[in-house]
Amino acid sequence: MEPQRSKPQLSRRKFAWLGLTGAGLAIVALTVRFFWPRSLFEPPTTFSVGYPGDYGFGVDSRWQSKFRVWVCRDAEKLYVINAVCTHLGCTPDWLASANKFKCPCHGSGFDSAGVNFEGPAPKPMLRCKVEIAPDGQVMVDKLVLFDYPDFGDPDASIPA
Repeated sequence: MEPQRSKPQLSRRKFAWLGLTGAGLAIVALTVRFFWPRSLFEPPTTFSVGYPGDYGFGVDSRWQSKFRVWVCRDAEKLYVINAVCTHLGCTPDWLASANKFKCPCHGSGFDSAGVNFEGPAPKPMLRCKVEIAPDGQVMVDKLVLFDYPDFGDPDASIPA
């Protein structure tokens, strides 16, 4: 009968070297990862929303989810409202049946021109800069915003 051989066991020295090698590889991998940071892709701040004739009287909410704006047209002008509640920055909803914007967070209400009339919002929603591009489309610039006293500014709306 032959004597039984024991399985070779991992020695302490090999285990230590394996641990140090793993830790070294982890440090190198994290260092390399540091040079390729995560990117945040946000929608552009200047964009086209089509031609003025594409919009009828009232509030058009087709750009709410993509650019967080509403294109509004009244009897005199076409303007763009920045869809951010002035209370805490939530996105209000357009309720066509009630003809108003209603913030789902704290109940602020705004009329179709974006002027606050109920709830905790301290001031009207802001309007974006609007201009006609050379190709005839409506260009919106969300970096230039107009507050309530400046709604009459020539860049805050275009003639309807």
